[in-house]
Amino acid sequence: MHRPAPDDPSIAQLQAALQASEEISSAIVETAVNAIITIDAHCIIETANTATERLFGYNSREIIGKNISMLMPQPYRDRHDGYVRNYLNSGVKRIIGIGREVLGLRKDGSVFPIDLSVGEAVLPSGRRIFTGIIRDLTERKMLEDKILHISEEEQARIGQDIHDDLCQQLAAIGCLAKVAQKKLTQAGSAEAESLAEIVQLVTRANTRARETSRGLMPVVIDSGGLMAALEELAQSTAHAYEVVCDFHYDNPVQVSDNKLSVQLFRIAQEAVSNAVKHGQARRVDVHLARQNGNIVVTIRDNGIGIPDSPAKGTGMGLLTMNHRAQMMGGTLTIEPRTGGGTQVTCTVPAPAKLP
Repeated sequence: MHRPAPDDPSIAQLQAALQASEEISSAIVETAVNAIITIDAHCIIETANTATERLFGYNSREIIGKNISMLMPQPYRDRHDGYVRNYLNSGVKRIIGIGREVLGLRKDGSVFPIDLSVGEAVLPSGRRIFTGIIRDLTERKMLEDKILHISEEEQARIGQDIHDDLCQQLAAIGCLAKVAQKKLTQAGSAEAESLAEIVQLVTRANTRARETSRGLMPVVIDSGGLMAALEELAQSTAHAYEVVCDFHYDNPVQVSDNKLSVQLFRIAQEAVSNAVKHGQARRVDVHLARQNGNIVVTIRDNGIGIPDSPAKGTGMGLLTMNHRAQMMGGTLTIEPRTGGGTQVTCTVPAPAKLP
């Protein structure tokens, strides 16, 4: 049997083709805009491209051979190796094959939002490697934050206009109608009764307009802060929709960050509205707590539960709620309750200055 000599042209061609393929692959990885990192089954970094150096502030020599958790803030750092071990033992995928928004940690200690996509490969030798593609979301998050801030300002402006203009006009109309009704009553006119009904309708309209204006204006930090705002939300919901809506807390939770208070209030406001309008709930409970370094807002109802196909008009609200939670570095879960109804839970890290 003929065996090709080492200098056989076919061997040289294969080696040249292999080298060219490796050079192309290396060039693609090195010129990629996104950071690309490979790790082994023990979470040790094996390769990192140039984009990784730019993104995290390390040179490749500083991170290759180190645990990937060095690029993660807490609590991700302590939990990551456990996630990988659980996957290797159970085969249940949580992140692999999908993208997920998490947080990254730069060399200078700054934390920033990233989109992480993880893929797995089994080499011919049987060894497993994991490839992470990381995209910096800082600019996108800043833009989303700005858009949401503009939306909040516009809602506040509309709420203020309703309060200062529409409510005042309705109040004036109500006063004039009362004067006219009084005169008709004194004159013994049969139209006095009809005018009395008009006065009642105008008074109700004024009340609803004031409630709407308060709902559009953001939370104002005062002695009660978020707790006072949630208490008022429960009271106004019970009054406006004639349902039972209560606000509960185990211990007082003071939130000094006005921005955080506004976002938590908006999430609770949307969840309560969905429970009453779409869930047809007759009872809604709003709960505020501080647990394990987090602020947790929970909204429970006894409505019809989560439909297979969300009702028209709820889709954007749910997306907005989820986005608000992510902006605060938190999570939002929506799940059915045992015995009927829905539970919405928003969990966000508590500000460092929170007592």
